[in-house]
Amino acid sequence: MAKIALILADGFEEIEALGTADILRRAKADVFIAGLREGAVSSSRGVRVLPDGLIDSVNADDFDAIVLPGGQPGADNLNADRRVIDLLYSFNEKGKLICAICAAPYILAEKGFLKGKKATCFPSYAEVLGESYVEKKVVEDGNIITSRGPATAPDFAFAIVDRLIDKRITDTLKKAMLYYCGC
Repeated sequence: MAKIALILADGFEEIEALGTADILRRAKADVFIAGLREGAVSSSRGVRVLPDGLIDSVNADDFDAIVLPGGQPGADNLNADRRVIDLLYSFNEKGKLICAICAAPYILAEKGFLKGKKATCFPSYAEVLGESYVEKKVVEDGNIITSRGPATAPDFAFAIVDRLIDKRITDTLKKAMLYYCGC
């Protein structure tokens, strides 16, 4: 079973965090939602979520992937927390999957994780990604998966499922969730 740490900071984007967690859990991934502090974390629109635990209990040795949702000031709050950055370096050194959506890929760009790689993000952060930026829903390059924003959250989550679990599970979930229905 794939084990994934999804990190929440105050100001996170609801759909990117909770939609991704939902799809990953439907795929039977073990998703640990980690907060930066004790208690509920408030989203960018005031939705309060009680994480499963604290970021301090996340160790790259114990997880297959880390997920950073976007939103503001959520992405800035993630970027300002040394524990988040240390985890990113640890996951990267171990070649483990690093996933970021919307504003969060700017963190990867600023910390040098995107050197020589392609990535995507919310359009207003494209300049920060520089030559790495590609205008696609989801971009996978090596151990990095990035996506553009709230509307691309399902595609982002399905890309993670494809990589860590099985594309057949993705296809089954898409059908069960009416992803292709055009309704």
